[in-house]
Amino acid sequence: METETIDCQGCGVRIQTTAKDQPGYTPVSSLQKEVVLCQRCFRLKHYNEIQDVSITDDDFLKMVSSIRDTSGLVVHIVDIFDVDGSLIHGLPRLVGEKSILLVGNKMDLLPKSVNTRKLLQWLRSQAKQAGIKVTDACLISSAKGHGIAELSEKIEQYRQGDNVYIVGTTNVGKSTFINRLIKQSTGFSEVITTSYFPGTTLGFIEIPLDDRSALIDTPGIVNKQQMAHYISGEDLKLITPNKEIKPRIYQLNDGQTLFFGGLARLDFIKGDKQSFVCYFSNQLPIHRTKLEKADDLFANHCGELLTPPTEASIDQIPPMISDTFRIKEGKYDIVFPGLGWVSILGEGATVAAHRPKGVAVSIRQSFN
Repeated sequence: METETIDCQGCGVRIQTTAKDQPGYTPVSSLQKEVVLCQRCFRLKHYNEIQDVSITDDDFLKMVSSIRDTSGLVVHIVDIFDVDGSLIHGLPRLVGEKSILLVGNKMDLLPKSVNTRKLLQWLRSQAKQAGIKVTDACLISSAKGHGIAELSEKIEQYRQGDNVYIVGTTNVGKSTFINRLIKQSTGFSEVITTSYFPGTTLGFIEIPLDDRSALIDTPGIVNKQQMAHYISGEDLKLITPNKEIKPRIYQLNDGQTLFFGGLARLDFIKGDKQSFVCYFSNQLPIHRTKLEKADDLFANHCGELLTPPTEASIDQIPPMISDTFRIKEGKYDIVFPGLGWVSILGEGATVAAHRPKGVAVSIRQSFN
């Protein structure tokens, strides 16, 4: 049987048997079945689970163009630890004149000291800079279920009986969110348990909300600005928080440097002695050294003392570049997308933030 002639009978995507994280994957053994489904549709039908797959920017653009002229609500899931990398810039140009509900995921990993009101304000401002005018914004935890009930109410309020399109980049927890919604929303979990509702657009999965509308899952778009794309799977486990972050506080004099593994570093160039509060995965090693020794330390020990990356994956990392920030009096965060952030409270400071080329560092007023 020629795989290139087979389409999934669930979502219509072309069947392939080589790339598990790409649309249309199914094991070779499944090709002999009377009804051939991609693995994503198979898991939806038999286990009520949505499985995320990733697609390229171009493929995503082609797919979403099919919904531009339809009505409905767009729910845009972003990772609050990688907002810059997970916001889909210019989203309204892709989806048309739809209301957009912005959802910051992984709130359970935030320290309790974080001011969620300030965080929501910042999320809205970041979306605006990315060309996204949002109708509303909220915080959730897909993994723990926090905020899901409130989000469900907002979805019902804004969709006005129409379809709901779930969009997001890879690694934001989109599939976990949909699975949580299926589990908690009795309105349509019974429907999906008793009947399989196939998608009608290539690569989309449709989950019935009622007789006239559906929750439509779109594959996760790959954004090469995300730190996750430059490191190995093992390294990703170290930089991705899996429980509430415990802030680590360093009292620094100017002329000192903090390394975050070997993936980023912050130089304290000028200013009075002050606190640098680090919000990163509890598993990510932080190393303090003198600024004058920092370059040699990185050159000689990245992949060894400074990990991640490991020695095996160090060649995947783009060359390091830096930005200099002059911070005025007050409390500000230096944000390393996909890693975390450093809060600086003092009378002002000059710092240099080093990161892999292609990953943008930014500054914001602190949430605390």
